[in-house]
Amino acid sequence: MAKRLIPTFNRVLIEKVVPPAKTNAGILLPEKSSKLNSGKVVAVGPGGRDREGKHIPPSVKEGDTVLLPQYGGTEVKLGEKEYLLFRDEDILGTLHD
Repeated sequence: MAKRLIPTFNRVLIEKVVPPAKTNAGILLPEKSSKLNSGKVVAVGPGGRDREGKHIPPSVKEGDTVLLPQYGGTEVKLGEKEYLLFRDEDILGTLHD
């Protein structure tokens, strides 16, 4: 049975996107050319509360591709997969095509 993690408060579970090591034509890419630190949102907590107790919804949703800071997050291993757990406010932005 596979475990599923539902983040609490304003936390977001992210699966890191691993950039391809070579192109479709088989050309090897240098490691520095694909340095974008991004991930796919797998699960989102319900959000946090401000000082007055008002609900603050998360700014991302499941399926979003997000830009991550170079450092931070908590590594989580579920089964054979590894994920990162970030606070919503630590995510730098969403990526769109």
